[in-house]
This record gives sequence, structure tokens and C-alpha cells, in this order.
Amino acid sequence: MGAPLRHGPFRALAAGRLLMSLGNGLANVALAFAVLDVTGSLVQVGLVVGARSVANVLLLLLGGVIADRLPRALVLRGGCALAALSQGALGAALLTGTASTPLMVGLSVLNGAAAAVNLPASAALVPQTVPPGLLRQANAVVRLTGNGAMVAGLSLGGALVAFVGPGWSIAADAGLYALACGAFVLLRPPGTEAGTGRVGVLRDLVEGWREFTARPWVWVVVAQFMVTNAAWSASVTVLGPAIADASFGRAAWGLVVAAQSAGMLAGGFLAARWLPRRALAFGVALVAVQAVPLYALSLPAAPLVLVAAMFAAGVAVEQFEVAWNVSVQENVPADRLSRVYSYDALGSFAAIPVGQAAIGPVAAAVGPERALAALAALTVAASLAALAVPDVRRLHRRT
Repeated sequence: MGAPLRHGPFRALAAGRLLMSLGNGLANVALAFAVLDVTGSLVQVGLVVGARSVANVLLLLLGGVIADRLPRALVLRGGCALAALSQGALGAALLTGTASTPLMVGLSVLNGAAAAVNLPASAALVPQTVPPGLLRQANAVVRLTGNGAMVAGLSLGGALVAFVGPGWSIAADAGLYALACGAFVLLRPPGTEAGTGRVGVLRDLVEGWREFTARPWVWVVVAQFMVTNAAWSASVTVLGPAIADASFGRAAWGLVVAAQSAGMLAGGFLAARWLPRRALAFGVALVAVQAVPLYALSLPAAPLVLVAAMFAAGVAVEQFEVAWNVSVQENVPADRLSRVYSYDALGSFAAIPVGQAAIGPVAAAVGPERALAALAALTVAASLAALAVPDVRRLHRRT
């Protein structure tokens, strides 16, 4: 696992992504409490937090175009600088008592725009920073450190909010983005990083779409995750807390959710050391393991059973993530990689709010247990459907 870290460009990329993940975890906790302190309204919390998500999704495709046109290291510096400025302005407004809902919404939109360019640029940079033979280990290290930093950020956010308040917590988040920008200043990939110099955003989007649809295994797996992400988010973020409240309690639910993060860390270690040659098929099949905790939630299962199921799901999804990134990076041309990643993110995330909004009425009509069992079955069906596609089963990793 240490082999990719011997390369200076990769160290800078990994450090910057770690700092961004740490900041995202911190902000996820602090922002909601900041809005509550200012407005006292859960509706306003949803408005401010949702503004960032909407901006992120709407601008992802444009972010992919920008990251393919310009040097990606430069794009990351600009994205982190924008995030640092927007979070710094929000922190200052909170600390001076001048924050308002329109201001917080506007700054959340800017932060979402920064994330929309950072995601495709950072993902596409990995193969530019290490030799091809280290691509698997490099992706595993990036995922492992990012997941660990996200967990640490969530914990740090809770502590800072409790001891110094949301304003200083958001200011600390701005500082983390500034540090990430500094790390990306040191990021100088070998070879050419000169961007494409093309004109015509629409043409670039069309070219990216053709690249995305040219390989059936790409869009098939994204379609799989459109379904499985919607099922997972509806179960874990909506139904899970309600079931925990009515049965084994909130403290035990916290352990259940934390078990997934622990499983993702373990999965990252495993993927860094071993992946089969048909890594994509292996990863796609493992996604079905996510159905286990969903089904367990539909039963009167003991919390320890749920902890074990969530840990297994975390291991499985991290194996997929590394296999997916290696497959995409080995087979998509470098000058179109960011756009393919942006279409991937858009497709994978698009149905999440739909699932979260729809599961309440469905659960009210048929009962939470039946709704969870149906979502578990849907997860397995989507995984089997993707695995049935020959291109998914036949793809071999090269390194």
C-alpha cells in the first residue's frame, strides 16, 4: 500500500483529497446546527443543505467539461479556493451574527459548485500520478484515507459544535479547504497537463456522453447504482432511524451506522492487497451484499446482527469502488475521463432524493418491514441484472 506514496504527485493528491474529506465530514455536522441556531427551523435546514446538493448535481456535467479542458491540478486549486472562500464567508457571518437564510443558501450553492468541479477532476487525476502497475493500490489508498478522514471529520464536527459552536466549526472547515488548496499547489503531474483548449461546451458534453455510452459496462453499472443508491439511502437515512427509535434505540443505531464505515476501511485494506482479474464482475456481484442489512432491518433482529451486516456491506461496497475506479481509469481515454466520471456521478446520485421522498408514503401504505424487504429485493435484482450483461462479466483489469 505504501508504493503509490513514493510518488510525489500522488502524495500531494492524496493529501489534498484527505483534507477535503475531513472538511466535508466536519461541514456535514456543523452546517445543520448553524442553520438551526440562526432560524430554529428544520425546513430552513433542508433548504440550505439541499441548495448545496442541487447545485452539485446540476453542475456536475459542466464540472467534468472544465476538468477535461483545463489542467486538473489547476481546477482543484480553484475549486478548493472557492470552497474555502464560501465557507470562510459563512463562518464570518455566523460569528458576527449577520447570517440569514438567503445568504446561507447562496454560499451553499457556491460550495456545491466547488464540489461539482472537484469530484471529476480529483478522480481523473489518479492515473496521472502513479505508474499503471500501481493503479489498484493508488485507488485503494485514496478511498481508504478519504473514508477515514470523513469519519474523523464527522467526529471532529460534533466536538467542535459542542465546544466552540457552529460558526467556528465552519471557519475550521474553510481552513481545511485552504490547506487542501495548498496541497494541490504542490501537485504537478508528470507529462502533459495542458488541457484540451476546445471550444463549445455542448460539443464537449455530447462527446462525453458518447464516451459514457460507448462501453455497455459503464452505463449498465451506473444504472445499477441509480437503483441501489436510492434503495440504500431510503432505508438507512429515512426508515432506519425511525425503526431504531421504535425498537433498539438511537445509541445502538449509531453503532450500526459506524459499522459500515469500519467495513469500508477494512474493504480498502483488502482491495489494496488483492482484487481478482475480473474485478468489475466481482465488485458488481458484491454490491448485492448491501441487501443483507436492509433485510435485517425488516426483521426483529438484534443490534449486533445489524452491526455485522453493515460491516459486511461496507467491505463489499469498498471492494466495488476500487474495482470500478481501476476499470474506468484503465479503459477511458485520459482526455475524456473527467466527463465520464461526471456522468457516472450524475446517474448514480440522481435517484437518491427520489428514493428518500418516496419511501415515506410507501412505508405508510405497506408497512416499514415490507418496504425494506422490497428494497432489499430490488438491490439484489439490480446487481443480478448488471451481472447478466456479458461486457460486465468479461472485463479484465490490466494491472
